[in-house]
Amino acid sequence: MGFRVRPVTVIQGKMAPLPRANVDTDQIIPKQFLKRVERTGFGPFLFYDWALDEEGEPRPDFVLNRPEYADALVLVSGPNFGSGSSREHAPWALEDRGFEAVIAPSFADIFRSNCHKIGLLPVVLSEAEVAELTRIAQDPENEVVIDLETHTVAAGEFKASFEIDPFVEYCLRNGLDHIALSLQHAEAIDAFEATRPGFKPSLA
Repeated sequence: MGFRVRPVTVIQGKMAPLPRANVDTDQIIPKQFLKRVERTGFGPFLFYDWALDEEGEPRPDFVLNRPEYADALVLVSGPNFGSGSSREHAPWALEDRGFEAVIAPSFADIFRSNCHKIGLLPVVLSEAEVAELTRIAQDPENEVVIDLETHTVAAGEFKASFEIDPFVEYCLRNGLDHIALSLQHAEAIDAFEATRPGFKPSLA
């Protein structure tokens, strides 16, 4: 049985600075783009209302429209990131755009949980540490290294530590979503099903 999400160990790459507080899920992926049934294809609509003007033309001053940040792997943003609705499409859009991690002083709980399920790493640092990373990210040549084993974020001389739930870390490092976790017990599930009376519902 294969992994269902990308295992997370070390993330190294450019940072895109988005120093805004209370970035909610409707700003991340507006509601009119939630009609797709697949998990992919949401990236082009990420931050749609900020990225495009009233005529649908790209705003040159929006960070993700700048070519030097086109391949950024880490988004650095403000507190309460991912607030609002519980839509799973928000982390899907970030992942589809190519982001592997988001660094912020705080995240909405459901958004953070939805990130964990798909292997998108939300990293909580202090407001001062995020402000320093935002400053560093103003130069797109600067890269960041997020190490899930050592729980550290490093960029040049900057270094900070972050906390993560051990079970969440285990799932992320092994690329396990809820389905893959269940399938680790496939033999036990099969054995249980084999003992169930025939008149009861079965997975067979």
